[in-house]
Amino acid sequence: MTNMTTTNSDAGRRAATDMPDTPKAACIFLSDYAAWLLGCGATCIRIEKNVRRMAERWGMESEMTILPSHIHITVWNRDRDHSYSNIVRLQHTGISFDINTRLSKLSWAIADGKTGFAESRRALEAIKATRPANKWMVWVLASLANMSFCRLFGGDAAAMATVLLATLAGYRLKQAMLEDGLDVRFVFFCCAFFSSVIGAAGYVFHWGDTPEVALGTSVLYLIPGIPYINSVSDLLDGHYISSFGRFMNALVLTACLSAGLCGGLLLMNINWL
Repeated sequence: MTNMTTTNSDAGRRAATDMPDTPKAACIFLSDYAAWLLGCGATCIRIEKNVRRMAERWGMESEMTILPSHIHITVWNRDRDHSYSNIVRLQHTGISFDINTRLSKLSWAIADGKTGFAESRRALEAIKATRPANKWMVWVLASLANMSFCRLFGGDAAAMATVLLATLAGYRLKQAMLEDGLDVRFVFFCCAFFSSVIGAAGYVFHWGDTPEVALGTSVLYLIPGIPYINSVSDLLDGHYISSFGRFMNALVLTACLSAGLCGGLLLMNINWL
């Protein structure tokens, strides 16, 4: 027990003395960190707080400007007689709660003096190499969740089965197209079109009593909910440019989704009016 306590104490002392020696080193690390945090879906206020607590731990001051696609960070030393600025483009990692959480934990480990600068850089590289969640598990769970939405909106068993099939097919198409590097807007259009055609099976084959619920919920898995929520959060926090950028991006994706849904309705000759 004594040896373990001594080892932890020595590690803590090393972490307390292992700090970036110049604002340049700190700025490069913090800008890379912030770019990944922004890319995985964090709000602007979270990015600011995480970066500020790390800079303060190192005895430095930081200021940043968060734009829709870039982050501009300036770091000063304690006496404010030396600074370094860096502009970095956000990392398009896709929404990832895992990376978001791990990056936030890293900022607290640095702020609490548990992790030195060299170890922090290694930890950041390890987080960058994080493997995405099992795509087959996500595929199945997303389909089951969308089927549950159908039930919440009053869909019967036939409508739920239709939505499950439509989501399984559409979400797998989404995964395949994104893996091929296709434009996300085109992906949303194609997936909405594909799912809506399958979702119209209730009308075509007269399945169940709520075919309209099946058709309406067959594309809900494509709704960009997190960008909408983040845009409101950024708006309330005063980050108007970032808020507007996120809102417009979500709006464009919603428009592509709607266009695909309308295309499916036209193809199946379904008129709700």
